Amino acid sequence: MASGNLTHVSEFILMGLSQRPELQVPLFFIFLVIYMLTAAGNLGIITLTIVNSRLQTPMYFFLRHLAVINLGDATVIAPKMLVNFLVSKKTTIYYECAIQLGGFLVFMVADIFMLAVMAYDRYVAICNPLLYMVVVSRQVCLLLVSLTYVLGFFTATVVTPCVFSVSYCSSNIINHFYCDNVPLLALSCSDTYIPETVVFLFSGTNLLFSMTVVLISYFNIILAILRIRSSEGRKKAFSTCASHMMAVTVFYGTLLFMYLQPRTNHSLDTDKMASVFYTLVIPMLNPVIYSFRNKDVKCALKEFSKNPCQWFNIT
Repeated sequence: MASGNLTHVSEFILMGLSQRPELQVPLFFIFLVIYMLTAAGNLGIITLTIVNSRLQTPMYFFLRHLAVINLGDATVIAPKMLVNFLVSKKTTIYYECAIQLGGFLVFMVADIFMLAVMAYDRYVAICNPLLYMVVVSRQVCLLLVSLTYVLGFFTATVVTPCVFSVSYCSSNIINHFYCDNVPLLALSCSDTYIPETVVFLFSGTNLLFSMTVVLISYFNIILAILRIRSSEGRKKAFSTCASHMMAVTVFYGTLLFMYLQPRTNHSLDTDKMASVFYTLVIPMLNPVIYSFRNKDVKCALKEFSKNPCQWFNIT
């Protein structure tokens, strides 16, 4: 426990999702299953999009990196969370907490911008299909994916030290199941105006920029779909981006609710439920939303299950 006027503590205690002893084991198995499904689904997408020649288009290249990001996000959060369900003292050392926050920010920001990149990809595919492979060339794909990771690392390297620059005087108990900005700043006994402003500016700017790309892309997509004369053509065009639209709405809606609500109305317990959704549930659902409803991926999965050795050139 921190005592006195300290700017540093040796460890934090994570309260977790619930403090009721009888719920710890059931919650452990629930989230173990969620994490295993997340790992299996996203690793499956990564594998299929690497080894299958039909899944070498820009759309599946972006999908592969979304799977990498989703798996990374869940892996930063879930293992420590699962351990804490089974131990009585749910501690995390100071630097472990900082690393977890940094890792979370890297993958969360990358996730935000990867969704924007995928929206732009769908815009080009529907509005400029004849120029698709020229506009979204391999070099452009590599540039866009690199930018998502760079923005994630930049956010983490600025925000994490800023959050951990505050003082802790009497409590090291984090009302959360992982180290996040808001509950960490809530512990501070020093002035948190600058860290809160930095967190707000980064989260607001990242969300605003990525959402602007998504909204402009889909505004043009809808206009293009409405110009299609045949109902069959409109249905086909809409089906190529319907899953992405649904996932984007849920993901951005959750983040806006979490980070952009006024401080006076901020409930850490509500934040925990929202955090479960976007750190663990959405990464588990994304392989289904984006891929397993896709005919090409279904065919690739069937082929892979019949003869996996052939795909890896194993004789």
